[in-house]
Amino acid sequence: MMRNLPPVVKNLIIINALMLLITYVLEGRFGISLTKILGLYYYESELFEPYQIVSHMFMHGGLPHLFFNMFALFMFGGALENHWGSKRFFIYYVFTGLGAAFIHTLVLHFQFAQISDAIAVFYSKPTPEIFSSLINQHFSGIEFDRAAIKAWYGDPGNASMILSAKESLNELYQSRLNVPTVGASGAVYGVLLGFGMLFPNVVLMLLIPPMPIKAKYLVIIYGCLELFLGISQPGSQIAHFAHLGGMIFGIIMILYWKKNRTNNYF
Repeated sequence: MMRNLPPVVKNLIIINALMLLITYVLEGRFGISLTKILGLYYYESELFEPYQIVSHMFMHGGLPHLFFNMFALFMFGGALENHWGSKRFFIYYVFTGLGAAFIHTLVLHFQFAQISDAIAVFYSKPTPEIFSSLINQHFSGIEFDRAAIKAWYGDPGNASMILSAKESLNELYQSRLNVPTVGASGAVYGVLLGFGMLFPNVVLMLLIPPMPIKAKYLVIIYGCLELFLGISQPGSQIAHFAHLGGMIFGIIMILYWKKNRTNNYF
């Protein structure tokens, strides 16, 4: 099957697989985290480097993550590359991947701004009620000493508890800043979008549930699902808005090409 793949799709699959293998080897034998080096960090993080905007697209969080992304690229990317040609497909793939990173970073900007505003409110009025509300809203799932929090409610002016709460919020904020984003998912969602726009009536057979569906409807379902999950699960470990970003920038690129058919540079 790999022999029949067009060159860009085949090489992208090989490169992504090799990068995961190298990640495992470096981590296991030398204790070097390639994910920490090449993953994309928010631009305010001390770990951010400009090259991560590109390098994160070739990193994955494990075999399942790699498999599903490369399987989708294998299923849909070949048809696009055969239709457009290798050069145009590669430009499209990179453009949608960069677009996904841009949208993901934009969403993070608003999320971190909300967290910063909430922390500023707490600093101006450090009460256990505001602290608990802030944690529940922006750091759900984080466990704290419930007995200490309960005692704080009984003594809201306790300076030691206020200082501890401030230190905890600072640590939580910094830890959120230093979470890397990895994966080709944004570009792969762009590929899925492109397939749905170019071959809208091709019937695909889903595995779960086992039913046929036209490509255009599958794209719409995935887009709506990512939007719903992105809104309902802020701070999720899955970058839903990056997926949407890949689809949005895919639409932009395809519409631009359709409008500029006389431009043969690509």
